[in-house]
Amino acid sequence: MRRLALLAAALALAPPALALLAPPPRLTATPVAIDPHDRAHVRIGELSYLGGWVLRSQDRRFGGISSMTVQGDRIAALSDTSFVFWLRANATGVALDGIQSLPAVPNGGTDKIDRDSESSAIDPATGRIWVGFETTNQIWRYAPGYAAGEAHAAPRDMAKWPGNLGAETIVRLRDGRFLVMEETGAVRPDGANMGLLFPGDPTAPGVKPIVFAYRPPAGFAITDGVQLPSGHILLLHRRFSLSGGIEAALTVFDPAQIVPDALLQGRNIAYLAAPLTVDNMEALAITREGGRDVLWIASDDNYSPVQRSLLLRFAFDPKL
Repeated sequence: MRRLALLAAALALAPPALALLAPPPRLTATPVAIDPHDRAHVRIGELSYLGGWVLRSQDRRFGGISSMTVQGDRIAALSDTSFVFWLRANATGVALDGIQSLPAVPNGGTDKIDRDSESSAIDPATGRIWVGFETTNQIWRYAPGYAAGEAHAAPRDMAKWPGNLGAETIVRLRDGRFLVMEETGAVRPDGANMGLLFPGDPTAPGVKPIVFAYRPPAGFAITDGVQLPSGHILLLHRRFSLSGGIEAALTVFDPAQIVPDALLQGRNIAYLAAPLTVDNMEALAITREGGRDVLWIASDDNYSPVQRSLLLRFAFDPKL
């Protein structure tokens, strides 16, 4: 026991070359059914459940997953405290491949107010990543692998977004445009969510977006989004009530409908609520596997012992 204590102390004080000998953070991934009462129940709206896990780690940094991007053969899950969890995930399991902190954040701070990273998007051609921060209402661009901060901006059209309801969703469209959406409709009198469609990099000087609005399903807040191979935008939402608990919903809309001052509404494709396995669903990513679109949906446990970090996989085929 004394030897173990001495080894731990030595690693803590060790130079980088020796510290690399320490084992990587461990992750426990426990399989979970989408319907605990009926494992044959896998069809949810236009989605088919492929499997999922409850993720747990003794590393205190793990949790709070708020967005995901697919980077090479790994999923980069970004927490709302600016930590990146590198996951190797497939149909058979999940492994934690490392944890890193964003190399630069608003104000260079260590407080939650400066590290409230809620959304992310990637350019697959260059590997650059864009991250949206609540509270400060800023967008930052990072070098591939989050190696360094490259640029940042505080778009004027985001200035009045409430501090904790800011850029909850960033989607980089394949044509190079960027879609940025607020979490709830706290600014407009009609309660619709504000959306911005940037013609290019939102951190570039002088770039001006199209301003539009989106009406989510009643009572739901936007938490993430991706672009489908069809070109449509898929949005993830969550809702909480004392009667219904935590619920999630997914909708689809065509970005071709975005014009100045447009008010859009998506088509509902799936709805998750008790007794189905659901939590505070906040992160969404898409991969292509075996000729079909696979959606990865993760939950933010808010670092709370009464919530879970879920990672769920669904096949999306609206023609079924």
